Amino acid sequence: MLDMNFCAGYNFRMTEFNFSIPLDVRYGDLDPQWHVNNARFLTYLESARMGYLRSLDLFDGENFFDFNLIVADIHISYLAPIKLTQKIRIWIRASRLGNKSLTFIYEIRDDETQKVCATAETIMVTYDYHQQKSIPIPEKWRQAISEREGVDFIQKN
Repeated sequence: MLDMNFCAGYNFRMTEFNFSIPLDVRYGDLDPQWHVNNARFLTYLESARMGYLRSLDLFDGENFFDFNLIVADIHISYLAPIKLTQKIRIWIRASRLGNKSLTFIYEIRDDETQKVCATAETIMVTYDYHQQKSIPIPEKWRQAISEREGVDFIQKN
């Protein structure tokens, strides 16, 4: 579980994930100790994040320059090794939407035992790659994420 002191101020409800993707561990994911290398976890998180956003029709997978999101910060807590034969599932949810940034939290679990192998948090910034600057989170994103999470992330003026 994420350190709640570290996460103070965020709207965390860790047991209420409602989106996940299954993932098969590949041989190339392993390090010399025969468990998943720590660097691979970043790719696992990215896969879950892209699946989440595509499931909301916020990204079509076609043009990354028109996909207005960039990683600003990542934290991962490694809790248990993941082995080659494990079936894992990555759970993701949006926990906070600011003006120009949003936070995703994750749990990587063994799909059979539900043991949590890692927790993570990414802070993403909405970014216009053509203009090379941050931009406000689109209202379409706020509405879609609010509906998915059951939290009102709609900005009030």
